[in-house]
Amino acid sequence: MKYSYYPGCTLKNKAQDLDVYARRAAVALGFELEEIPEWQCCGGVYPMGSDEIATKLSSVRALNYAKEQGQDLITLCSACHHVLKRVNDDMKNVADISDRANNYMGLDEPYKGETTVVHFLEVLRDRIGFDEIAKKVVNPLTGKKIGAYYGCLVLRPGKILEFDDPEDPKIMEDFIRALGAEPVIYPYRNECCGAYSSLKEGGVSQERTKLIFDSSEGFGADMLITACPLCMYNLNKSEADSKIPVYYFTELLAEALGVKEGNS
Repeated sequence: MKYSYYPGCTLKNKAQDLDVYARRAAVALGFELEEIPEWQCCGGVYPMGSDEIATKLSSVRALNYAKEQGQDLITLCSACHHVLKRVNDDMKNVADISDRANNYMGLDEPYKGETTVVHFLEVLRDRIGFDEIAKKVVNPLTGKKIGAYYGCLVLRPGKILEFDDPEDPKIMEDFIRALGAEPVIYPYRNECCGAYSSLKEGGVSQERTKLIFDSSEGFGADMLITACPLCMYNLNKSEADSKIPVYYFTELLAEALGVKEGNS
């Protein structure tokens, strides 16, 4: 299997581990990430204004490239996934946005939302299968109690993202089980970490992340995993006050598959 791969800006600097370990795990699991050439930043935030077209065009370019390759478009970053999926929905279902974006880009063939956007975790669940992943685990994470921290961007709005049940998600817990560890179900695992407010009102994210850590620790978690660089940023700022570390889910996947060595 080969996917057009949109890494996003953060995976090229602050979140390199999320990217590096995903690439190694993909090789071990038998699928290929073909990075889109000359991709541009998705903006990190989905523009809510119905008349806002310019900031959606980088996503449309990536989506159209995947269409031209005949491939699904895979992402890792929760924010990139969120933006790409919602822009794709606009191009498919909102005629005014679709027409104006296509007119601006002057494509030979208009893009109408034909590309399927998938998160790396969805590929693990739906294309590879957690049972198959479990068979490939060489270093099972036996004895570890891991709390999945979803955050909000990867889950909502549920009808568009279609990633998992926003109120009771299970994909990351099933992922944890496949690696041989025990998932810890705790309140706040699908609540916002304070997100972009951390840049202006740091106290909000500090309050939110304290709730996340207190909740997960109270239910017995040894560590947290996430797929969101922004969540990782906010959680890391509070990690010094917590007893448990935070990792990208791809790092644990690479460890379980025996391909973590030699990390950057």
